[in-house]
Amino acid sequence: MKKYQAASHDTGVVAYETGEDNIRVKFRDGSVYIYTNQSAGPAAIAEMKTLAKKGTGLTTYINQHVRDHYQTRLK
Repeated sequence: MKKYQAASHDTGVVAYETGEDNIRVKFRDGSVYIYTNQSAGPAAIAEMKTLAKKGTGLTTYINQHVRDHYQTRLK
């Protein structure tokens, strides 16, 4: 997973990994969630990937738009 480069240390996201149609997000508490095109929608996944690469806004986006729309929780 790539380290999430957020400017704010208050972010809940610490790392991410993108796939063709998904994004895995690791949170500060160690939990890892997989969001997919099927579970969250292609537009949401595209936006999450963009925010992850920018290093800003991913935690807020998840909380406001896709919080419970994950396919799998790994930890």
